[in-house]
Amino acid sequence: MKKLLIVLVILSAFAYSGCGSISDAISNAQRLQWKLGSVSGMNLSGVDVTKVSSFSSINPLDLVKLTSAVSSGKLPVGFTLNLLAKNPSGEGGSQNSSDVIKSVDWRLLIDNTETISGNVAGPITIPGVGQTSTIPVSINLDLMQFFKNEGLSALVGMALGIGGKSGSPARLSLKIKPTIDTFLGAITYPGEITVIDKEFRSK
Repeated sequence: MKKLLIVLVILSAFAYSGCGSISDAISNAQRLQWKLGSVSGMNLSGVDVTKVSSFSSINPLDLVKLTSAVSSGKLPVGFTLNLLAKNPSGEGGSQNSSDVIKSVDWRLLIDNTETISGNVAGPITIPGVGQTSTIPVSINLDLMQFFKNEGLSALVGMALGIGGKSGSPARLSLKIKPTIDTFLGAITYPGEITVIDKEFRSK
C-alpha cells in the first residue's frame, strides 16, 4: 500500500504537467468495487446441466455418464464465473477508462472450501465513474478432488446449485489480487479482496 501511495503522489504531479489521464486511470483502479455476477456454461463431466433444475430431472443417459464418472473417482466440472468490477459514483475518479489492469490472480472457494487458483490476463478495461465491467473467469476443476466424501447426488446438487437452471454463485467466493499496469511498472494490490455475490466489495 505504501508503494501504491507513493506512485499516486507521483502521478498527481504528472497530472499538473498534462498527464492527468494517467492519474485518472490509476484513481479509477483504486476506486473499484468487486462482486460475483452470473454463472454460465455449467458442464458436468460432459453433461450440460444449465437447463437442469434437480437431480431427479436428469435424463437416464446423462445419469449413466455421471455415475460412471464418479465410479472412476473423477467428476470434472467447467463453467464461466462472471466477475463484476464497478467504479462507484461519487467524488474522485474520472468518466474516462483505460486498460490499466494487467492481470487478476484468483482463488476459488466453494462452500468455504478452497479449491483451485488461477489468473485472468489483461489488459482489462477499467470502467469510468458510475460504470461496471464484466470479467469472465474460466473455471475447470474436479469436484471429487475437493469433495471426495460426498456422493453422486450431493455433488450433482452442488453443480446444479451453482450453474443449473435455478443456480446462482451464492455458494462461491473468489479471493482476488489485481495487478495495475502503470508507466512506472506493475503494481499489485497489497492484499486479497474477498468477492461474493451479495454485495460489491473493495476489500
